[in-house]
Amino acid sequence: MLGRSSLMVNAALLLALVLSVALALHATEPAVPAAQGPAQGDTLASPEHTPSLQIFAQALALVEDQYAEPKTSKDLIYGAIQGAVGTLDPHSSFMTPEDLRELQIETKGTFSGIGIEIAMKDLVLMVVSPIEGTPAYQMGIQPGDQIVKINGQPTKNMSLADAVKSIRGPQGSAVTLTINREGFAHPKDYVITRQIIPIHSVKARILEGGIGYIRVTNFQDTTDADLHAYLDKMKQRLAPFRGLILDLRNDPGGLLDQAVRVADEFLKSGLIVYTEGRNRQQTGRFYATAGMDKYSNIPMVVLINEGSASASEIVAGALKDQKRALIVGTKSFGKGSVQTIIPLEDDSALRLTTSLYYTPSGITINEKGIVPDVVVDEKPLPADESLQVLRDEVLERHMRKQGLTDKPWNQPITAAELDKDPQLKRAVELLHNWPAKNLAQRP
Repeated sequence: MLGRSSLMVNAALLLALVLSVALALHATEPAVPAAQGPAQGDTLASPEHTPSLQIFAQALALVEDQYAEPKTSKDLIYGAIQGAVGTLDPHSSFMTPEDLRELQIETKGTFSGIGIEIAMKDLVLMVVSPIEGTPAYQMGIQPGDQIVKINGQPTKNMSLADAVKSIRGPQGSAVTLTINREGFAHPKDYVITRQIIPIHSVKARILEGGIGYIRVTNFQDTTDADLHAYLDKMKQRLAPFRGLILDLRNDPGGLLDQAVRVADEFLKSGLIVYTEGRNRQQTGRFYATAGMDKYSNIPMVVLINEGSASASEIVAGALKDQKRALIVGTKSFGKGSVQTIIPLEDDSALRLTTSLYYTPSGITINEKGIVPDVVVDEKPLPADESLQVLRDEVLERHMRKQGLTDKPWNQPITAAELDKDPQLKRAVELLHNWPAKNLAQRP
């Protein structure tokens, strides 16, 4: 056993390491958008924090010196940061350099995995939405599914970052998700083969009568550019361009700047979204850009459901509050918090919740979601059919491989396809009967 003096030396060394990490983190904060560091003179290494950091360093020294298996200082520091961030909200996490690289790859357009967006809700790992056309989508994974095990390992005490890491893997390998779902007598195993997931975030079709249909599956670097290209094609093909349906159902979100740009495509002016956090730099307002309103006069319906989250809720909320579009479907997921990626010196990072999103009218999205103007369930409920049977049947249909956007963009959506999608059919009916005077006169 090591003597007290040896432990104190190690504790002092670790305290110096912790203080250097704290100072490094503090130094990065002013450069981070929508984030503000501590007030003048109140650094993370201030005297009031020193006693706690000394206890922390002493505990790390004891583990390093006396634990049955050797652990490096890096392992212990990373574990300590993960533990600290784990006491925050479900969307905050510590990212190793590998985790950060994967996030950057994902927002650029491809990654190897099964194609689902996941979140922690009430300490339960849940599926927000499968990405259309991916292995998870084709296997029938549904929004709201609870992932109770990954490859046999319970997710109860698993962090969101560890869950993502466990689900992803090399192309061609398999992962087993144990899923619990309302209506299941027991959790069921889904064995899903990983693939390279190309994220084509914008897809489109047209309808008879001069109506365009655009589906946004998530918000990544090229989303607005792809959306704008489809809008230009529709303007050329549809003469006249009588209406647009923007489908954000099962869209788990993505990049804030892309959400703002997408909303900006349809607004002449005004506030799109604002954020409020604890510090001044975490508060921001995003407005429509003058001269970017090429498509601001086209009658418009936006489709949302319980799988619409984050960036898709920003777009729906802005268009609803500005009376620019009718929102049709069911209430959205309610993920309205802002995560800022704060890089650390060794290329790791903190993904930290720094503020909350609010719609132009001041309504918080977080845990409340966007309530549609026109509520339309997936399918009318027959008198002899239970709600759960209905939900399972509808979601099974939504998860089938053949979807509306699996066909060429310029091939019109048929009446038979509309009959299978009550929400889309209602959107078409609303556009065919659009008020002639102004958007404030809503059906």
